Amino acid sequence: MDHDTVGRYLDRIGATRPAGPSVAALRELHRRHVEAVPFENLSIHLGEPILLVAEALTDKIVRRGRGGFCYELNGLFAALLSALGFDVRLLAASVFREDGTLTPAFDHLALLVELDERYLVDVGFGTHSVYPLHRDWPEAQEDPAGTFLVVDAPNGDVDVLMDGVAQYRAEPRPRRLTDFARPCWWHANSPESHFRDVARCSRRTPDGRVTIVGDRLLETVGDQRTETALDTDAELLAAYEKHFGLGAELAGRAAALLPRPPTC
Repeated sequence: MDHDTVGRYLDRIGATRPAGPSVAALRELHRRHVEAVPFENLSIHLGEPILLVAEALTDKIVRRGRGGFCYELNGLFAALLSALGFDVRLLAASVFREDGTLTPAFDHLALLVELDERYLVDVGFGTHSVYPLHRDWPEAQEDPAGTFLVVDAPNGDVDVLMDGVAQYRAEPRPRRLTDFARPCWWHANSPESHFRDVARCSRRTPDGRVTIVGDRLLETVGDQRTETALDTDAELLAAYEKHFGLGAELAGRAAALLPRPPTC
């Protein structure tokens, strides 16, 4: 990632260029990223290709102001951190299902950054920590999003828990972004992929979270949650513009993001 692209990326998330790698800089970049760049699967519902290459990800997230899912968000964030001098590695992870079983490896992409100690970095898991997590702390880690635990698992893996619920299991081996191309394609194209069920766009706010799921706007402030129906293309487009700045990007395409009635 060249100097100019780094500058545009930092502008996108409202961050200043740090003097060098540090824990404080990593925390600030992580927080600003989850508050500025949404977790979203809109490309899948709009019929857009998802390409795990630097040029395509930069165009989508930095130039067009969009978001993405884990492979895109953590993949590009890793490139930014590397360009800023951080020691960053890509990790394959399996996600815990509700029944406690694990999805296949490479179902999620997380990051490991090494500074004075190792940190798990993740701006691409949707509802997750606001700040990086200590990789090697056995104690609970308090975060604005909840209480997190990072615990040892077999084969050198670690499990990440949020408020007592297991989220995913990350492997220790460094990976390349191209290693995630097949699972990325599967999630975007398979009828069995949950990302194809409904359009979703969500980001952290300073005091909660804002999410659009299909034709519903969900806003959380502290412990208060409100839900608003978005019954028309115009209402949906206005909500995407207000909360995500995507009005122009989605103009004329809002209908593709509304739930479709079941077919017989």
